[in-house]
Amino acid sequence: MEQDRYLTFLNDINDGKPNNFVNKDTECPFCDRKSLENIIDTEGPFIILKNKYPTIKDTCQLVIIESYECDTNMSKYSDEYMIELIRFSIKHWLEIEKSNKYKSVIFYKNHGPRSGGSLKHPHMQIVGIDNIDYKESLREDNFEGISIYESEGCSINLSTKPFNGFSEFNIIMSDTLDAIEEFSCIVKKVVTYVLNDYFVKCDSFNLFFYHMDKRIICKVFPRFVTSPLNLGYGIRQISDSAEDIADDLKKLYFTDYKK
Repeated sequence: MEQDRYLTFLNDINDGKPNNFVNKDTECPFCDRKSLENIIDTEGPFIILKNKYPTIKDTCQLVIIESYECDTNMSKYSDEYMIELIRFSIKHWLEIEKSNKYKSVIFYKNHGPRSGGSLKHPHMQIVGIDNIDYKESLREDNFEGISIYESEGCSINLSTKPFNGFSEFNIIMSDTLDAIEEFSCIVKKVVTYVLNDYFVKCDSFNLFFYHMDKRIICKVFPRFVTSPLNLGYGIRQISDSAEDIADDLKKLYFTDYKK
């Protein structure tokens, strides 16, 4: 049933949730590490813990704090830092998935005021969902597109059948994780492109990770105000400059790239 595709948002819990995009005077809870509770694991600057504000019913919500610093983002991480972050995060995501406690487990990141996030401090989220399998809504062609770079371990393309329209970048590797170092560095390159060199100014993005058909896929979304055609009618748009965008990313970040 279509109703089974909905999750219930818990407004009472959300009322107490800090948001320093809306209120710039809000203290960042992730900066005050001594006050953090329900920590599951730590590794250097990385912490995974239970979300203090679990706003979605019938889920288990976890947060991965990426950095000691509040005013930073993935584009500023060193390659080594990015690799360790992605390794730490994917390890926990797949472990929760393997536990079989949930119908599916999603792993994603919000960054910026248009991303759907509430805190500026760099973090990602893992959510175990009791009653929904996210893979049921996916189509293979959502991850196909204009090739930008390909090696034995990884590939990246610009989607020609995006979920929500315009530009979505797909980074793909095997779930053996043999190419996780290259995969991590490519995700960082795409994020850097989106925040600094995209054809229009962009200060927000999402990362969405998928585990399907023995592959790990990261889809990078530049984020803007959602198209009213998509919101009201489910009509998606694609850019007439897709080839130019793919070529621009290739020239700027992959012309001399060697893993």
